[in-house]
Amino acid sequence: MRIGLLGPLEVRNDDGAAVEITGARLRTLLSALALEPGRVVSAGQLVDAVWGTRPPATANALQALVSRLRRVGTRLDSTPSGYRLPEATVDAARFEELVTAARTAADEKRVVLLREALNLWRGPALGDVSDAQFFQGHIARLNELRLSATEEYAEAALRLGHGADLTEELSRLLAEHPLRERLAAALMLSLQAAGRPAEALQVFARIRMALADELGTDPAPELAAAHTKILRETVADEDVARTNLRAGLTSFVGRNTEVARVAKLVGEYRLTTLTGPGGAGKTRLATETGRQLLTERSGVWFAELAPIANGADVPQAVLDALGLREQMYKGSLASGTPRERVTRALRDRDAVLVLDNCEHVIEAAAELADHLLGACPRLRILATSREPLALTGEALWPVEPLTLPAEGATSIEAMSCASVRLLADRAAAARPGFVVDESTVDEVVRICRALDGMPLAVELAAARLRSMTVAQLAARLDDRFRLLTAGSRTALPRHRTLRAVVDWSWDLLEPDERQLLRRLAVFSGGATAEAAEAVCGGTSELLSALVDKSLLTVSTDAEPRYRMLETIKAYGLEQLTVADEREELRQAHAEWFASFAETGDKYLRRAEQIEWLARFAAEHGNLISATRGAIAAGEPTTALRLATSCAWFWMLTGHKTEAQEVIEAALALPGETDRELRAMGYAMAALLLTIGMSTETTADALGRKALELSRDSKNSLLRSIVPVFTQGGDPTVAESTLDELLSDEDPWLRAHARLHRARVQLNRCHDSAAQEADTREAVRLFRQSGERWGMSLALNSLAEVVGRRGELEEAVSCYEESIQVVSEIGSAEDVLFARGRQAHLFWQLGDAAAAATAVAAAERDARTVPFPDSLAFLAQTKADLARWRGDPAEARGELNRAEALLSEISPHPLFRAMIQHSHAYLDAQAGDLPTARDRRREALALAAESGEVLYLSIVLVGIADHAVRLDRPVAAADLLAAADHLRGGPHLALPDATAAAAAVQAQPSGRVDDPVALAYDVLS
Repeated sequence: MRIGLLGPLEVRNDDGAAVEITGARLRTLLSALALEPGRVVSAGQLVDAVWGTRPPATANALQALVSRLRRVGTRLDSTPSGYRLPEATVDAARFEELVTAARTAADEKRVVLLREALNLWRGPALGDVSDAQFFQGHIARLNELRLSATEEYAEAALRLGHGADLTEELSRLLAEHPLRERLAAALMLSLQAAGRPAEALQVFARIRMALADELGTDPAPELAAAHTKILRETVADEDVARTNLRAGLTSFVGRNTEVARVAKLVGEYRLTTLTGPGGAGKTRLATETGRQLLTERSGVWFAELAPIANGADVPQAVLDALGLREQMYKGSLASGTPRERVTRALRDRDAVLVLDNCEHVIEAAAELADHLLGACPRLRILATSREPLALTGEALWPVEPLTLPAEGATSIEAMSCASVRLLADRAAAARPGFVVDESTVDEVVRICRALDGMPLAVELAAARLRSMTVAQLAARLDDRFRLLTAGSRTALPRHRTLRAVVDWSWDLLEPDERQLLRRLAVFSGGATAEAAEAVCGGTSELLSALVDKSLLTVSTDAEPRYRMLETIKAYGLEQLTVADEREELRQAHAEWFASFAETGDKYLRRAEQIEWLARFAAEHGNLISATRGAIAAGEPTTALRLATSCAWFWMLTGHKTEAQEVIEAALALPGETDRELRAMGYAMAALLLTIGMSTETTADALGRKALELSRDSKNSLLRSIVPVFTQGGDPTVAESTLDELLSDEDPWLRAHARLHRARVQLNRCHDSAAQEADTREAVRLFRQSGERWGMSLALNSLAEVVGRRGELEEAVSCYEESIQVVSEIGSAEDVLFARGRQAHLFWQLGDAAAAATAVAAAERDARTVPFPDSLAFLAQTKADLARWRGDPAEARGELNRAEALLSEISPHPLFRAMIQHSHAYLDAQAGDLPTARDRRREALALAAESGEVLYLSIVLVGIADHAVRLDRPVAAADLLAAADHLRGGPHLALPDATAAAAAVQAQPSGRVDDPVALAYDVLS
């Protein structure tokens, strides 16, 4: 049997076939025995290994585990003191044997033995039990032996002249063990052998700094000797190595296209600067671009400016990057100031110099860049900085965050985004086996979006997955600065934690810049310059300065918006609290946006509607945060000012649920408020409930409260809503209210009054001609006012009126215009309704293909509609179409889907009536007349109670069909005649009505005084 411990536990029999060892305790037991092959391991030691500080309750637990191990084919010897694993080949033991043998062998044999030993490793030692306390000593001993063996192998290979191919392996190990001097010396000599002496000198500079910072010591003599050797062997005088670019230790994710575009900029411009906030990936993008440019230029050198504190040291840092730092050089490179030496070294070279992290020495970096570009005609400079160098001819490339997935993205959709691919790549390294799939994608999307797709933040988050699940990580990102602290030990100090990244930028700001930045954190979704000045006291100059320093972004809109990343916002809010300004700024923010919403609200019902919808949409985050903030602070007047002024916008743009929630919360706040303001709150809450197909029970109570508080109000919006809640009361009051609105000078108010009266003309007067006249006038007035949503309502009403009398093509055109105008304001649920009605008309016209196209378009629109009632409407539309074309199974399935969707809400009684009405047709067609009867009785009760004669007439048509099936043609004819009377004429756009009329065509009908009573008689 062969057992592998140098990685995850692996067991194979003598034929090489894998042996599956299942169960953590079984694998732990075998690991403990395999560490001592051929030797007895005491029972006590094995119990400690398997159970740790919680020994088993029964004495025979170990024996039971041993028996299980034997059953899978493992031979174990029992002794009075413990157990022994005989005749097993264990890779860890073999590794130690090879290393021991290599230490007494000549270099030629030593490299063979050590390579064989190192090749046995497949991953971390004892990977299955790496967390168990019992194994820690063994793991530490094996890891140390591995490192020593690697160092010995490298040294032997270097002595044999074969060390140039070790740079990648040694770089990776030194990154994991940054203070290991023997390993650093081996890497330096390997880089020298590979013709990369400048990189070797950079390795020495980094470890010397790390030793001083963390241990307070100087390099050991052996490391210093390697450094001196490289210096002496480096080509003297003016022959400088081609590059000092380091090999990458991780994959490069998400910016390959940017590399090509930045390289193109470097070719076109003498100076190119990569700008962006800390952690955006500027350094990595510059490094990868440098590698590509190395194939085109005579040299590429990377000068790290972050470690220096004084601008006067910038030329020396460049000199160090070129490998010209010591006194070993002779000739022209050995004399003069650092700037003069750098200039002479680069004067005639077609080269690229990368100046990395210029922001804290921006003046000195800009001065040196300007000098070098003037003195070295073939030189190109690629700089990285949080703000431009501001030199003439400078090309800028903003390094943006990585692409983000949409909320609710599938795993495939998420993995198409660079931020998710980066998280997945780094997480798999930190937590082997991690993948983005349907079980993790929601949390991964939350993480990437919360971190703005910033590469450093994403990498810090991925490192956290070593110790927590992705769900735990996603849930704790509100405390991101305390959470994301697991950066690389060899990274610059300001890149080791998320807080350090932002601290670095904050410390470079002037006091007035800090003040503005922290105050801007009160905004959600950015701010215009006007809002920033009013709320924060900022100026356009300060805003521009923060943009230049990559702490704000600015849009290219006609009215530019200034935004900050979520991480910068979280930091700013902390600083706002420290400055004791948070409540003051919240109040200023709420007041500004209350005034904004009050100003803009009236324009939402005028020709300027599209412009102001866009402005409200841009400020949606600010408006909702200001409203919720006022509610949380217990400020009823401010909360209601905001909620009522935003309600029309929220209603038009599909935020009805959110609007209802905040309005009700504002109304519930204690304290005195303006009577009309509270009336508007009740009215808008009621209106939001009446839109769609949910129940109006609560809406009626809210509407009555609005009426009580709105006596003599001059508010046009409030007045337009009042008729909705007076129709069920005293007809004289309702008519008086309508007459007043019909004579108002505001065309929008008159249009709404016409729509209200058209409804009255049908329900009370059964006068379809008068209904049509009012509806056409409403369309004209809405066109005059320029208000799209009201126009779509009027067009939908007109389509229904003309469709009933058989003008189906005109009805289709009305719905098409309704779709066009309501699409301009982005109301997808209204588009859904119109397309559904269009589909029915196309079917009645005999154009099945057009009907299918309309349904397909509605299904596309439905993807963005969150409301169950709207989706249920589409399902019922499809059900009726399926029934009419003779597919009862599909029709029943769609109706069941509609009912399932409606189970999430309290549906409007009329919608319930129509669902039962459609079900009853299917029951009757299947011969189940008792069930059809029960459904039609329920539909009849609901429709009769509503007072909506159009829906009652549709139900009566269904009951007429029922009468035909009961062989009661006279009753059927009477019901159809009653339905025609109620709606003021026949319904030629309804296939059910046409079919029923054909069935009783020769049957005379009489006047029915009480069609509902007749209907109940048929269903009795």
